[in-house]
Amino acid sequence: MAIYGLPDYVLDANAVLKDKDVNWRHGQPPDYSKTRVVWAQTKKANHTAGSLPDLVENLVKNWEIEASYKKDLKDWRTVDTSDYTFSVNGGPPQTGQHMLNVGTYNAIIEPNEYYCPMHSSFDASHKSFKRMMPTFAWEVLEVFSGPPQVSFRWRHWGTMKEDYVGLNNKGEKVTIKGHGGAIDIEGVAVAIVNDKLQLKKVEVFFDPMTMFRQMAGDGSGVEKRLVMDF
Repeated sequence: MAIYGLPDYVLDANAVLKDKDVNWRHGQPPDYSKTRVVWAQTKKANHTAGSLPDLVENLVKNWEIEASYKKDLKDWRTVDTSDYTFSVNGGPPQTGQHMLNVGTYNAIIEPNEYYCPMHSSFDASHKSFKRMMPTFAWEVLEVFSGPPQVSFRWRHWGTMKEDYVGLNNKGEKVTIKGHGGAIDIEGVAVAIVNDKLQLKKVEVFFDPMTMFRQMAGDGSGVEKRLVMDF
């Protein structure tokens, strides 16, 4: 626990990066320094340190780090590992282990004309999106209700600096030329937390196609080539 009797993962967006004796996905903690700079320079909201929106934002940022880079569920400090589920747009609840198995992108995105989670591994999915957009900042825009049920509106944004390459729901290799433009999506979430402010249930609602529409633009930079035969 840290100041105010609150856990460090709601007070410091980088708290879990300092964890020791953790099985990190690439052998060491990831580097979020560039993403944090983009967040500071281009965020829309400015929350007072220690305010509810600030605490929620820090909690979710630390959760994202753990879900993406901590390979063992027992090392996730931001969730109640005995009673944790995650769902998207009213879909079935997923366990933390499921997200570890398929990857954060694959747990969130439905099959579509640009991407299909069934045709992409955890590592391949991260390569597709992180190569295209090296920094993908996240912020809480506003919080509608406080613990134990926390509802809030969020924003996720970055710049499409490189080409996107992935497999779609038809088994086609999709290439979208990097246009240097903004990718900016918003959504809402409802989370139930325990007395340690650990996540027990997370429901996220957003239109995942918003990102792909911004990537594709007028379609002139999109190429599709069949590489899988069903």
